[in-house]
Amino acid sequence: MTFVGSCFYSHRQHIYPLCATHISHNFCRSIYYFRFLQSRYSSGPLCRSTFSLRRFLTHATPLFKTPFYRRVSAVISSNDIRPGTTILVDGTVHRVVEFLHVKPGKGAAFVRTKLKNLETGATVEKTFRAGERIDEATLDKLDMQLAYVEGEQYVFMNLETLDEERISKGSLSPAAQKYLKEGESVSILKHNGRVLDLEMPPNVVLEVVYTEPGIKGNTAQGGTKPATLETGATVNVPLFVETGDKIKVDTREDKYISRA
Repeated sequence: MTFVGSCFYSHRQHIYPLCATHISHNFCRSIYYFRFLQSRYSSGPLCRSTFSLRRFLTHATPLFKTPFYRRVSAVISSNDIRPGTTILVDGTVHRVVEFLHVKPGKGAAFVRTKLKNLETGATVEKTFRAGERIDEATLDKLDMQLAYVEGEQYVFMNLETLDEERISKGSLSPAAQKYLKEGESVSILKHNGRVLDLEMPPNVVLEVVYTEPGIKGNTAQGGTKPATLETGATVNVPLFVETGDKIKVDTREDKYISRA
């Protein structure tokens, strides 16, 4: 198979890119798609000795439009799952929160898990047979920065590519809604082009916009008081913390760590 524009040269079962300018950038970067193209078009119109440009574009264009992050799920054993593993359950992406291998005195061994549905945020318990084959969900992790907030939409930007991602406030985790501010760097997790989760850094530095005045001589062991942060969140802080101070907050435990 020879493409007139010198994009591809095919010899039976192999397809080689010759001119990357005719193909989408993401397509060229992915060896997976060359193999997919090979398997998909190993028979049919594209294998004829001669074909028109129109026929080529008609059959190949849908593939070019396929996002780079669309991947085929791998298969793993239930014995290999660990906290943090992402798997497909009934076609939905779940993250393993807890797991326990159980080997009863009688009967077959099994794996008891607690899973978090990354689409709804709900947690469920599910049991797998030991050695059961499970579809692993491959997620794409994008490092992005919160550029600005527009109404109920949070707009994130990839500083390298300048690509934008818009996420509604209701889709964000409670921690993100509490502690996320403009300019904060986060990781966005996507599966087949759809945003599933947003990973906050384990701690953030925020300014205290209001708290009751401290008393001279107060120490960290002298008690706590509520403080309102620049994002609107409220945390308990030591009595010596004052309005205008910048503090470090644990986003997982909603706890004061230290002055920044």
